[in-house]
Amino acid sequence: MSYLMSNYAPLPVTFTKGNGCYLTDNNGLVYLDALCGVAVTGLGHSHPKISEAIQSQAQQLLHTSNWYHIQQQETLAETLCKLADMDAAFFCNSGAEANEAAIKIARLHARANQINEPIILTAKQSFHGRTMATLSATGNSKVQAGFAPLVSEFIHVNFNDVEAIQKYESNPRIVAVMLEPIQGESGVIVPDADYLNHVQEICQKNNWLLILDEVQTGIGRTGKMFAHQYNQITPDILTLAKGLGNGVPIGACIAKGDAAKLLTPGTHGSTFGGNPLVCRVASTVLDVIKQDNLLNNVNVMSDYIVSSFTEKLKAVDSVLEIRAKGLMIAIELTKECTQLLQQALDKKLLINITGQSIRLLPPLIINKEQADEMIDIICELVSQL
Repeated sequence: MSYLMSNYAPLPVTFTKGNGCYLTDNNGLVYLDALCGVAVTGLGHSHPKISEAIQSQAQQLLHTSNWYHIQQQETLAETLCKLADMDAAFFCNSGAEANEAAIKIARLHARANQINEPIILTAKQSFHGRTMATLSATGNSKVQAGFAPLVSEFIHVNFNDVEAIQKYESNPRIVAVMLEPIQGESGVIVPDADYLNHVQEICQKNNWLLILDEVQTGIGRTGKMFAHQYNQITPDILTLAKGLGNGVPIGACIAKGDAAKLLTPGTHGSTFGGNPLVCRVASTVLDVIKQDNLLNNVNVMSDYIVSSFTEKLKAVDSVLEIRAKGLMIAIELTKECTQLLQQALDKKLLINITGQSIRLLPPLIINKEQADEMIDIICELVSQL
């Protein structure tokens, strides 16, 4: 009998330790992790500098609360703001909480502009979290099923469709546009190269906030520290989590300009948000990415993996498309492929299946030998479909 609620359907494996790109189960079997806990452990498992930071900080101080200054939090805020060209950061415990903070800032932006019933535009097939507000922002009815009534102040428009946003310019209730630069949970959907630029132009013209949800795309996953840097833009609000903590729970909502000034004492908070432990670890993550030049590795390995898949799968009829940005990779197939999840596990490889796509989110530290191992297993499984 399990005493856990049944909202998960875990695969039949229990991992007990990890090292780099590999995990070991309770039977001593070793698996290549091409999922990273869903884009979380970008530096791999048991990274020595992360382990040292956790141990060292745990021996000093874990928690005080935000009623007092926290040096590690202030240090991390400065680093992130300088990396993203932003002005101020709020720390919480997850991506959903970071997006909640962004939504609250958008509501305050509305009040500052005498808009009493604000609406935020989000994209169809997006994913922003599972709290009631972020679930409502999410453009996926399957995820929302059973939780009505939802928070009503969201309108979902087609992703990668500038005109779909432009048509709301005459609506005085719109206050923000909230987008993932690349849609992750829907299968690595990469928009046109200038899509975000056009969206920002619309937002600036109408005094709307541009909120970019980089919970999955941020912290080096796409080959730049933040995916929006490919567009050479700066959003009004940027949300982060996942890879920022390499496994410890941390989220961040970072803002610029007037949006950075809207949260004032008493308007928002988090008991555990930005505690000394998670902020020390997150700062170490950013240090390692810089010191080990991991953004370059992401780009080199992305090119290698995509070109290898393209060559090896070119004659496979069931392959419809290969999509990638950095180490966010999807292979879209012409048929149902959920069985590949277990088949890959049987071959000691961890992947994800989204719709009819194989989704891969390997560690930022992956090397050519490990990439070849992943590629060979995937190609074998796809060829047998």
